[in-house]
Amino acid sequence: MSSVLYSCRSCGKTGLQLILSLGNMPLANALLTEEQLSQSEPTYPLDLVYCPSCTLVQITETVPPEVLFREYTYFSSFSDTMLEHAQQLVQRLITALNLSSESLVVELASNDGYLLQFFLPAGIPVLGIEPASNVAEVARKKGISTINEFFDKRLALHLRQQGKQADVIIANNVLAHVADLHGFVEGIRMLLKPDGTAVFEVAYVKDMIDADAFDQIYHEHLCYYSLTALSHLLESHQLQVVGVEKIPTHGGSLRVYVQHYNGTSLDSRVEALLREEQSWGVHSFASYKSFAERVQQRRQNLVRLLQKLKADGHRLAGYGAAAKGTVLLNYFQIGKDLIDFIVDRNPHKQGRYVPGVRLPIYDPSKLLEEMPDYTLILAWNWAEEIIKQQSEYYQRGGRFILPAPSVRVI
Repeated sequence: MSSVLYSCRSCGKTGLQLILSLGNMPLANALLTEEQLSQSEPTYPLDLVYCPSCTLVQITETVPPEVLFREYTYFSSFSDTMLEHAQQLVQRLITALNLSSESLVVELASNDGYLLQFFLPAGIPVLGIEPASNVAEVARKKGISTINEFFDKRLALHLRQQGKQADVIIANNVLAHVADLHGFVEGIRMLLKPDGTAVFEVAYVKDMIDADAFDQIYHEHLCYYSLTALSHLLESHQLQVVGVEKIPTHGGSLRVYVQHYNGTSLDSRVEALLREEQSWGVHSFASYKSFAERVQQRRQNLVRLLQKLKADGHRLAGYGAAAKGTVLLNYFQIGKDLIDFIVDRNPHKQGRYVPGVRLPIYDPSKLLEEMPDYTLILAWNWAEEIIKQQSEYYQRGGRFILPAPSVRVI
């Protein structure tokens, strides 16, 4: 059973303000098998709200993590861009923090070992913590020690009692997924060495709002962070942001470097971004309230385009059985009447069906076999990589449609 939120996940205050309601939605990554097509799917409310006290943007429904993450179909290694991104981060951390065989790097929500594997050639000990059993098993086969559990302060205490503390804790694209924020962050504080560094990557709520990227909103993503909101959360656990940078992943993200609080003044880049958010209106609901209207306009633009192409006799497909694709297709009510099929590079998704709209998912080779006239790139944040991979389809006359940050045909 899910539960409904009435107070902020971070500060605990009431008075949350509604930004956008996406109605009842299926779980975005709960891809269906053929046998499940005859069954009804559970759906849950998907409402985005704003906390005027600490500025955290969040959804109101909490689906139990055991439902969402024990079996998972997202494998990070199937994205060349993500692998390159991970390798570059690892090299930076090794150099900047002087990591060696005496160090310990822990990654929370380590997925299939896509990142930790790059520490191994340098002889740096690693430990992955990954709740999805099928994904954790893939990491172990790569030689990466992996604990198949959800991370919290209980697990952090257990590791400390075993004599393990981390020089580096990496938590990329996981803080948005955590229902018990304080248990998770307190666990990081407990597991991190006194002079250690934690590295977070979070999708940046300012970029999401400015780009009208509503398809980043789904039940796995409970929270949507600004640096202002994230700093407030960390400071409540005696942790501080000592560095920040904007990165392009997932349509715009923040990478923050965190250490135990020591009373030093803020880094200039941190101060600058906090000021930028203040000027943008991070503390004002007015910065968010027009978001829903702009999303409706995008809905009209995209559906109108697809309907016209279909009426003109064109065949359409979709690329990317990603969570954001499930959200877009369901909220925009784009189904079999407009799209014939979806393709995805991940073999764990092939042969299944998109939740809600129930479009079949195939290997990308299906594009060349069927040659649909247009392919809607649902995983639009990887558009450059996808277009490069599908160059033959493009050269043979296939065209791509991007739904974000604006609707356009390539």
